[in-house]
Amino acid sequence: MEVVNENVATLSNAEVFQLLEDEKLIEHRITNVATVAYETIKYLEKTPAKHQDTEAVQKFMTALAPYNFTKAEKLQLLNLRPTSIVEMQLIVEELDERLKTEEELEKLINIIQQMLPLPQEE
Repeated sequence: MEVVNENVATLSNAEVFQLLEDEKLIEHRITNVATVAYETIKYLEKTPAKHQDTEAVQKFMTALAPYNFTKAEKLQLLNLRPTSIVEMQLIVEELDERLKTEEELEKLINIIQQMLPLPQEE
């Protein structure tokens, strides 16, 4: 694995997880790289990223377009999958000024829950 241009794009946790899962198929000859990849996968398996595919990520980003969030805010909403208004206030700067009504906030929470569902517990 080689970083060709480090400033091309920002990756979501789901994209990193998928990349590392794909890389598991390739034998790692460098022990340090294998260890970092393993530990990263182990961490990401405990996050919402494990259950997000490329299509879900794209649909989610499209659904967020009307909100005029920054790239960083969209990425954090995707990675952290907040489930409450308090969590969203920690992610989105000046959320109360940007979404003025309780209904707008609830609509955003519903978008997150519908577009990025958690897996069914068995």
